Amino acid sequence: MPHHPAPSQFALRRLSTIVASRPRNRFSTLCPDQFQPLLPFLWTAHPRSERNFSTATARRTRDTQNGDMGKEKKGGNFQLKTPKGTRDWQGTDVVLREQIFSAITDVFKRHGGVTIDTPVFELREVLTGKYGEDSKLIYDLADQGGELCSLRYDLTVPFARFLAQNAVQQIKRFHIAKVYRRDQPAMTKGRMREFYQCDFDIAGVYDPMLPDAEILRVIKEVFEDLPGWKGKYTIKINHRKILDGIFQVCGVPEDKIRTISSAVDKLDKSPWEEVRREMVEDKALDPAVADKIGEYVKYKGGREIVTQLLEIPEVTANASAKKGLEDMALLCTYLDIYGVLPVLSIDMSLARGLDYYTGVIYEVVTEGSAPSASKDEVAKKSKKEKKNVDPEEDRSNDPTLGVGSVAAGGRYDELVGMFSGKPIPCVGISFGVDRIFSITKARLHESHEVRPTEVDVFVMAFGGGKDFTGLLPERMEVTKSLWEAGIKAEFLWKQKPKLQNQFKAAENTKIPWAVILGEDELKAGKVKIKEMGLPDGHPEKDGVEVRKADLVDELRRRFERMKSELPDRTVALK
Repeated sequence: MPHHPAPSQFALRRLSTIVASRPRNRFSTLCPDQFQPLLPFLWTAHPRSERNFSTATARRTRDTQNGDMGKEKKGGNFQLKTPKGTRDWQGTDVVLREQIFSAITDVFKRHGGVTIDTPVFELREVLTGKYGEDSKLIYDLADQGGELCSLRYDLTVPFARFLAQNAVQQIKRFHIAKVYRRDQPAMTKGRMREFYQCDFDIAGVYDPMLPDAEILRVIKEVFEDLPGWKGKYTIKINHRKILDGIFQVCGVPEDKIRTISSAVDKLDKSPWEEVRREMVEDKALDPAVADKIGEYVKYKGGREIVTQLLEIPEVTANASAKKGLEDMALLCTYLDIYGVLPVLSIDMSLARGLDYYTGVIYEVVTEGSAPSASKDEVAKKSKKEKKNVDPEEDRSNDPTLGVGSVAAGGRYDELVGMFSGKPIPCVGISFGVDRIFSITKARLHESHEVRPTEVDVFVMAFGGGKDFTGLLPERMEVTKSLWEAGIKAEFLWKQKPKLQNQFKAAENTKIPWAVILGEDELKAGKVKIKEMGLPDGHPEKDGVEVRKADLVDELRRRFERMKSELPDRTVALK
């Protein structure tokens, strides 16, 4: 940007003399109407008036309008807020979410994943026809430059497009990015319209069920590594071929299999009676067929479910169901080796509504995933039940709505072929970070506090009296040496800080360590290390003197000893 020197006082006085000497009637008084902006969309910023305004009046009007910007005005509809289903992130919420990202990413990299990135919007035809009934939740964009585009609904379809476009045959990829769904929001339950997904997918031709087993092992590792999740989650699993075969055995017409799958998939949110009503009344399924489906979707349990279904002659007589059960039997063998079976539940009611799944499907549920009450129960308690729920209304307090699954995925062998004509087998998992966040935050609330920063050390000065200099250069020099060693450090930006103010600054951000400088100690080449929050009577309550030259090594040794469940950013309450 060019820089122009400020005019001198002489130039300003000369300019004012010239302006004052010009005839005042050369221009008539200008009203706001004569100042139309060059860009048409800004014209409404200047309301038309039926009479001329004096310059002072126009200025007062403009100042009033500017002062009111961002405020909700009577008769107006402008208010500073985030769009429904979205939120701003700040403070410790950002910290906790970053920890979740870090834990998930570490697992992805442990299994050889490489990351990619794709545009936040895709050509509309890329997304069309991939999501079944959920396609109505896609955000379409206005035509800009001759291309019809939509915001991405998930990271799976863009990944398939990426594989087809770049002719990639094999890859272990992970992708962490925002996706968009015009769903009914429930903010405190992590159900949002803009949210992060963390995807891990394996593409390529491999021996049966080996990639599927590794994906399920990835799921287990992620939830074992997240704080507050160990022993509090279940991986529900099914197989599309088994499900499709059972539907055929029950007599579901071929053209209704996908739509009936979508209905069955609602069994985790609605009772069987409601799902049956939808299949019969809304989707015109024979009641006898629906009842037969009801007998099969009750199958739920461990590895024994596969054995039980293999003993039913009409199931094994169906080629699709038999192939799916053979896959599941092999998968269970591998999952036993990987230690995943204890957290696995084979569930015949799991259908996954998305159209592109072709094999194993799974989702992760936990406490709070399911609704706390059914629609019928709520209707009985409330005489004034709303008949038409506003789709824009936040449903955080709706007991008929749970958090839902916190991760989901499956095998989709034909999706890439929809774009290229050359199918590439794929299997993957998608973690819903915002849902995981909402549950993790609630679980950590009573046992942990999240630190707002990652600072490890607060450098302080000890001393007093009028001869006390504050040791500012010394504090700066020690802090610099810690930065150079990769240690996160801060000090109070004050020439002569009081010791209590320095401790208060460290305590406010829950910094775990203090390095205290004193004049006498520095002359002897020593500093003091103090662990914050030690109880009275602890032998190191007042800190421990170390050689200044050994400060970095001593701090690192103590950091290793103090590693907690969430490194750096979470502290256990005492």
